[in-house]
Amino acid sequence: MKTERDIFDRLCSDLESGALRVAEKVDGEWQVNVSVKESILDGFRLGVLADMSQGQFAFYDKDTIPVRQFSAGSGVRIVPGGTSIRRGACLAPGVIVMPPSYVNIGAYVDSGTMIDSHVLVGSCAQIGKNVHLSAGTQIGGVLEPVGAMPVIIEDGAFVGGNCGIYEGTVVRERAVIGTGVIINGSTPVYDAVKGDFLPRLDGGRIEIPSGAVVVAGSRPLRHGGPSGQAVHIYCPVIVKYRDDKTSASLTLEELLR
Repeated sequence: MKTERDIFDRLCSDLESGALRVAEKVDGEWQVNVSVKESILDGFRLGVLADMSQGQFAFYDKDTIPVRQFSAGSGVRIVPGGTSIRRGACLAPGVIVMPPSYVNIGAYVDSGTMIDSHVLVGSCAQIGKNVHLSAGTQIGGVLEPVGAMPVIIEDGAFVGGNCGIYEGTVVRERAVIGTGVIINGSTPVYDAVKGDFLPRLDGGRIEIPSGAVVVAGSRPLRHGGPSGQAVHIYCPVIVKYRDDKTSASLTLEELLR
């Protein structure tokens, strides 16, 4: 008879192979697999603190969720220097991970994606094919609440250095997020091409449109004492939509594969 740990072991194996995902695109819309999130949380509940130290490095974590082990046959290039991939995370063949980086349980990283140095891919984040996550970027984890949409970065997107893409954000295919941009579900994003702010979607989500080029910006403060006194608050701005010139400036990553 299978125990709870047996069931969790199978869940992690299915997540690692990509046979099971926390969120999937159905008829063009992303849907959360709530039962998978619940099972991941069960894994934390089932685990006990264990010594996972390696050599001179001391690690203590739940014994149900150790660091993943890879081989050359996996087709994943993990450059030496302090990277950790947690159990239950899927890295497809062709993924490159520069050190040090961290990929948490439930994350899915599709083929051809580059994870640059000092990048965090949080729990349950879904990263598409041929994405570039530049150095110092954080992709937030959304394990709880179980019904919440994880961070989604679709195929061909480019995320610049020191960005923060957090809960409630979907970055559609081929979008470009400029250096230092921070976005979550409550961040107002202004589309200068269309002359309006992006709408809020169901569940408080915000979607960066396909091919949008987003840079850090600001907008005047309209309420409170300092209103009208040249005080601005943070507001990312879509300055254009991706064109041949934009694509040409991003081709350097192909030389690194």
